[in-house]
Amino acid sequence: MRALRLLSLALVAPAALAAQSEQSVAGAVNSITEADVAHRVGVIAHDSMGGRNTPSPGLDLTAQWVADEFERFGLAPGGDDGSYLQRYPLLWMQVDTAHSMIAVEGGPSWRLGSDFARRGGATTEAGSSGSAVVVHGAEGGADAVASLPLEGKVVFMVPPQDGQAGLREFQRMIFTAWQMDPAAVIAVVSTADRMWQRQLRGGVRARMQVGSPAPTRSPLLMIQGATAAPVLAQHGFELGDALGAAAPVTAAELPGLEITVSMPERVIDEQSAPNTVGILEGSDPQLKNEYIVFSAHMDHVGTAGDQAGGCTAVAGDAICNGADDDASGTVAIVELAEAFAMLEPRPRRSMIFVTVSGEEKGLWGSAHFAENPPVPVEQLVANFNADMIGRNWTDTISVIGKEHSDLGETLHRVADEHPELDMVPVDDQWPNENFYRRSDHFNFARRGVPVLFFFNGTHQDYHRPGDEPDKIDAEKEARIVKLMFYVGLEVANADEKPQWNPESYAEIVRPGGTD
Repeated sequence: MRALRLLSLALVAPAALAAQSEQSVAGAVNSITEADVAHRVGVIAHDSMGGRNTPSPGLDLTAQWVADEFERFGLAPGGDDGSYLQRYPLLWMQVDTAHSMIAVEGGPSWRLGSDFARRGGATTEAGSSGSAVVVHGAEGGADAVASLPLEGKVVFMVPPQDGQAGLREFQRMIFTAWQMDPAAVIAVVSTADRMWQRQLRGGVRARMQVGSPAPTRSPLLMIQGATAAPVLAQHGFELGDALGAAAPVTAAELPGLEITVSMPERVIDEQSAPNTVGILEGSDPQLKNEYIVFSAHMDHVGTAGDQAGGCTAVAGDAICNGADDDASGTVAIVELAEAFAMLEPRPRRSMIFVTVSGEEKGLWGSAHFAENPPVPVEQLVANFNADMIGRNWTDTISVIGKEHSDLGETLHRVADEHPELDMVPVDDQWPNENFYRRSDHFNFARRGVPVLFFFNGTHQDYHRPGDEPDKIDAEKEARIVKLMFYVGLEVANADEKPQWNPESYAEIVRPGGTD
């Protein structure tokens, strides 16, 4: 009898690990409260954090505050060298204006900041040389540009037509040409003087980039038509005849026109920025090697006057606190980490809680994390991202990306099972805004991780000093976080990991995570 009883216990034990008691789940979910949300948003979005620009002392303070919370909850550190912080390098780069020019063989030399403007790219000290071609016409647009022989050429791009639609297509044509390994791309423009002066100044400002200096990319430049026209005419191309032409897109060779573009760029300062990473190990012997990632960005746009910030003072208030964007999401991750750490037993799958920086600059921190996760990226099975969940609707939350995997089905089923939350997940309400690619979940999605993006939309205080803690609907946010908890628990305990829709996988996922 004793042997039979031991056998029975052995058979029951794995099942016990697979699910938590109602009491344990209730205790965890009830730890997510309106008061906690309001308090924690007030900490992160306080004036003393200075708007959490990337990088800044306020951002570092926020990252350490999150790290201290993760340690208090008993999470394992997932950052660098056994810590909770994962830092990535930032370089301040500036083009050498004294040695930046477009030199026409046998002709003039145009100077950066006075004759032409820079949009991107750089060269070595020796510069980049090539024979010139002019891409002009409208029929076929960017697709036609992609078929032209532009490699190694200095490419002058002539606008195809007037109007906003023509401008958008011209921009697509320019960036298509830039991707084809030319010696340089020079967009020929006709810009009013005040705007042109702004373009000239912007091209010489210092800029920040992530990581080590990358191999130089071809220069992308702009020049006024009146400046370029005489040189082009000397080599048989009349600019006035081509502007706005509706002819098929063509690359016109300009015999004898050889050009060297010099655009050296140098590192003028080196800094770094933080992510904060905590790990909760799962309870299942096999499934604990699969990980669910909960993410949000803790940075914002700083204060008025911050270098490369983005905040503009309003009525004497110079601090963009970023309470909704994205102290609300950061607090959601902290609340979720605390709740999941309370469960007994722990969820079957492991969980990673990460708050990233640099989202406002170009998803920097999440890109670094996704390229350098604490476990192989193949072991990441889902990402739940929270960005701006503290304002707007009280009973709905837009969950972007749910159509791309079976996570959408799980989300709706779980929401239906918890009517007490009074929170209905709805589709992307702003499909033309391309939000799917504008927050940190995208860096997971393009590496093959199914995602859900919880987002309540923008408002009149977006990136303005009015995004203050006292405008956060903490009660509503607590209900959204509880919904995220229940969905995360469902995925963590499921026998099978989430699955992509094949069409979405083919469209979104890129080898190595790059576009």
